[in-house]
Amino acid sequence: MSSVEQRVLLAPDDGSLGPLLRVADDRLAPGTGYGRHEHRAVDVVAVVVAGRVRHRWGDGATVRAGDVAVLRASAGLEHDEVAGDGGARLLQCYLRAAHLDASPSHVLHPAASGWIDLGRPDARLWVGTLAAGERTALPDGLRLVATATGTSVGRGPGEEFTAADDATVLVWQLDDARPEWARD
Repeated sequence: MSSVEQRVLLAPDDGSLGPLLRVADDRLAPGTGYGRHEHRAVDVVAVVVAGRVRHRWGDGATVRAGDVAVLRASAGLEHDEVAGDGGARLLQCYLRAAHLDASPSHVLHPAASGWIDLGRPDARLWVGTLAAGERTALPDGLRLVATATGTSVGRGPGEEFTAADDATVLVWQLDDARPEWARD
């Protein structure tokens, strides 16, 4: 594996997913990262599927499998994420910033399960980790199911779901209205 392997799962350019701009399934080799880079006007929701990453911004944070990290870039910030000794796999979900005037921040939701408070009115995220054969009720919305072999994307009403393999499941509920600042 090269240092970073990225598979873009969604990148709607028509606004059809409201605030959701892009979703990527990223795999980082042990000890490697993206390199210092800038974000602005986005909130990045990172769900660690396997391994761990060290977030390098502010006081830093280690984000482990099962954790959800929310980075609010607002007017702009530079940071990096570096994989631990075993490498890392994460689903990186980019949303249009909810509030451009807010201070940049990084919030960690350890061992996330169920609804995650993203602090924004236009996007809700549900996260679950399931063992092979386990059943659970999923909410309505855009679904991402990450297994060892890849990530599938679908949309559907709430229903019972049985994991064929060990899986991390994300369900996004999105409001397609744009914030006032993005309507120009």
